This record gives sequence, structure tokens and C-alpha cells, in this order.
Amino acid sequence: QTCALPIFDNGKPQKITEDVASHPISLVVAIQASAAMEKILPQIRKSASLFDSLVLGENGEVAFLSFDHRFKELSPFTSDPATIKEALSEKNLKPGSASSRLNDAANMAIRMLKNRPSNRKKILLLISESRDIGSEAHVREVMTEAEFANVTVYSVDVSHLMTSLTGKTYPPRPSPLNPASRQLPGGYINTPGMEAQMQMGNFVPVFKEIFIAAKSIFIKNPLEVYTKYTGGREYSFMTQRGLEEAIADIGQELQSQYLLTYSPNNQGEAGFHDIEVQILKPGLKVRTRPGYWLAARPDAIP
Repeated sequence: QTCALPIFDNGKPQKITEDVASHPISLVVAIQASAAMEKILPQIRKSASLFDSLVLGENGEVAFLSFDHRFKELSPFTSDPATIKEALSEKNLKPGSASSRLNDAANMAIRMLKNRPSNRKKILLLISESRDIGSEAHVREVMTEAEFANVTVYSVDVSHLMTSLTGKTYPPRPSPLNPASRQLPGGYINTPGMEAQMQMGNFVPVFKEIFIAAKSIFIKNPLEVYTKYTGGREYSFMTQRGLEEAIADIGQELQSQYLLTYSPNNQGEAGFHDIEVQILKPGLKVRTRPGYWLAARPDAIP
């Protein structure tokens, strides 16, 4: 049963106009298929059945996209298990060039989701390294597209597994986010930084900097920015079981989400709007997108 959640937009209380948990899912899975992924793609292929059984739920649909320096639609939106299995088969999902146009692939996937019906939850799952190689699009553009299309981004970061399989030492990837805000492995007690992560408050200055800075701003870890900005989560794995557990966890989360909708009563305030959702029931936590950008409406300025 849904409990009332006070929502604040730039500190101003808002009226919820819709509170629904049963919106069907439209999911795009974008998989890095560069030469560096050769030893990892077999593990991804083995996980095909999980998308149908654990992620989609009732009336859900999924499309698959692979990318290196090119983009290949492995399947259109479908809920058919045989089509899903075929999309991730060895003849379709195979390694390509050294490039990995992560930002461009995210943009393409968001455009695919943009055309789905508005009553669906729109989810992008990126299975890739955390670095971009060769994209024309920049992080700021992808974040803007995700906002206007109302897309939530999840990611499975293969960077650590890549290092263990290839024996190569990749440069450390500096994070634009507060180190204290990183998610800890299961069984650890949340730190104050973790509590802040669940509220998303620590990340708002980062997103403001990205949008205020030049269009060509370079971000070393796009996956982390996309997931935090849209209210998603970032995972990593080291084994086949770890990959399956990550996909299953994403599916469980998607099936238990509530979609809250409101029309801001402060549309005269241009710029970044912070979103805060308060929990009335003790012991629960909430994770939402940290906010959104708004061009002020002249007729809404007091």
C-alpha cells in the first residue's frame, strides 16, 4: 500500500498528481562490443534468459543495442524469450574495433526509449567500461536527453573484470563524486556519506558544474554521472554469478519502484531544481533523481 511522501522542489512543498507502482517497463540494454570485451561477451550471452524472467515483469519489453565505433540494433523491443536469446547469440553479439562510443550509444538508446508510450517506465541499462572512447556526444548532452525523455540509467561496469581478465593495468578513473558517497558491498554499515548518497544531495553541485561548464566538458566516468543524475544505480561484477546477481537486483528494484508525478508550483524559477522526497515511515530510505533543469516560464514568474 502506498504511503504519502512529501516532495519538495527547491524547498517548496509539491502536490503529487500521480502515484503508481504498476507502469510497464521499456528497457534498452546497450552492450559494449569492442575488441577489449572479447573475453567478457560470453558471460553476457549466458545471462540472456534473466532479462525475460527477472527484469521485464508483466507487459515489459526490451531492446538490445551493441556498440564499438558503430552501433548495431540486436533486436527491436520484444518480450519474446527466443528473440532475446537470438539477440545475444554469438553471431549477433561479437567483439569489434578498439573504440567504445559510450556517450553516443547512450544517446541512441535514449532516443529509442523516447518514442515509447508515456505510460511506461523508461530504463537504460549500460553494460560497458566506465570510459568513453571516440564519442561525438558529451556527458552534458546525454544528461539533457535523458531528462527530457524521462529515462533512468542503470549500469554494470566491467572495468574491474576487464583488468583481471586481460592482465592490463588501466589508469585509475577519477570520480567526479564524493568518495564517501560510493556504495559499499553487502553487509557493511552505511556511513554518513552513504546516507547522503541515498538522498542524492551530495551530487547536485556536480551536475550544476557540468551544465554550467563548457559544452565540451570531459568526464572520466560517464557511467557514474548518468546513474546518479537519473536516480539509477551502478554495479560491477567479477564472475558470472556476480553479473547474474546484478541483473536480478536491477529487476527486483524496477518491479518495486513507485512513480511519483507532480507539476512544479515554482515554474518561474529558472535553473536547476533540487528534488527532495521525505520518508514518513521510520526505517525506510528513498532514492530519486537529484533534480532537473528548467527554463523559467514568463507567465509563471510572480
